[in-house]
Amino acid sequence: MMDRLRGTLTALAWLGAASMASAQGVATQGVTVVAKAAPKPAPDATSSATTPAATMRTPYGAPDLQGYWTSTTVTPLERPKELGEKAFFTPEEAAQFAKRQLATPEPTGPGTYADVHYNMAQFGLEKSQTKVAANIRTSLITDPPDGRIPPMTPEAVKRNAARAAANKGHEFDSAQNRSLSEQCILWPNEGPPMLPVGYNGNTQIVQGPGYVAILQEMIHDVRIIRTDGSPHLPANIRQWMGDSRGHWEGDTLVVDTTNFTDRTAFRGSSENLHVVERFRRVDADTVLYQFTVEDPSTWARSWSAEIPMTKVKGPIFEYACHEGNYGMANNLSGARAEERQKAQGAK
Repeated sequence: MMDRLRGTLTALAWLGAASMASAQGVATQGVTVVAKAAPKPAPDATSSATTPAATMRTPYGAPDLQGYWTSTTVTPLERPKELGEKAFFTPEEAAQFAKRQLATPEPTGPGTYADVHYNMAQFGLEKSQTKVAANIRTSLITDPPDGRIPPMTPEAVKRNAARAAANKGHEFDSAQNRSLSEQCILWPNEGPPMLPVGYNGNTQIVQGPGYVAILQEMIHDVRIIRTDGSPHLPANIRQWMGDSRGHWEGDTLVVDTTNFTDRTAFRGSSENLHVVERFRRVDADTVLYQFTVEDPSTWARSWSAEIPMTKVKGPIFEYACHEGNYGMANNLSGARAEERQKAQGAK
C-alpha cells in the first residue's frame, strides 16, 4: 500500500533538480524552463522555532516554504447555515464543535465504508481530522461573508445537468465513464485549489531557483509552479491541474492557475476556472494557504478560503491508487453480468 522509499526518492528527485536548475534548463510538463542566476544566500538563514518567518530564506534568498505540511481539520469548507455570518468560534466553541464532529458515527450497512473497506489504521491511514483549524474559523471560506459557495449561474446549472444526463445509464459502460478520482487520475482535494481531505492530507513543498514543487500524499501528484516569469501556456493547451505560474510579493508566493480541462470540473466549474493561491510562511511551524476561485461561467461571484497548514514529520508515503484495482474490474464485470441477466429475462 505504501512505499516509504518511493515517496522519499520522489521528493529527492525534485530537490536534486533544484540544485541543477541555475546551471541548465529544467524540462517539466513538456516545457523547458531556463532558470535565472541564483542570488547570493541570505545571511544567517535558519528555521528555528524562535526565528521570525521573514528571516527564513532558501540558500538563494527566496522565502522558504519547504517542508512537510498538513491541512487536515474538522473545519468545514462551507459554514453551517445556522451560524449565519459568525466568522470565528471562541476557543471553547471550537473545542465543542470538534468534539461533536468526531462523535459522528460512521455509516453502517450494505455497501458502506464499514461494510466493504479495510481498517485504515492497519495501513497508517487513520483519520487525522481532530480539531478546528488553528485560526478557529467557522468555515474555510472567508468570502462571501456567509462563508458559503455562491450560487451557480443558470448556465452552470444547465451544463452540469447535461453532463450528468449524458452519463446516466452509461456509468459502467467503460472505465472512462467513471469519475476521474475512481480512475486515479485526479482527486477533488488536489486542486488547485488544494482542500483538506479525510486522511493522509499531507503535502511536501520543495523549492529551487525558478520553481516551486508541491507533492501531495493524497493521491500522488507533483505540481510544478514556475516562478521564473514565464507566461502561461497557450489557451489551447489544457491540463488536469491547470497551468500554474508563480511570483513573489514580499514573503508571499502568489500562484495564478489557468488552462484547466473541461473535465476537471472543480465543484462543477468550467474550463474557464481561474484560481489565485497565496502561500506565506507565518512561522517555523505554519504556512498560511489562501485561495480565490473565479469562474463567471459557473458562479455568480468569486469566492475565497483560508487554510493554515501546520508542520508534520515526513516523509510522504506513496498512495498506491491505480487503474487496475479490484473495484474497477468488479464494477464493470458486475454491470456486464447484470446486462446478461436482463437480456436472458427478455427472451
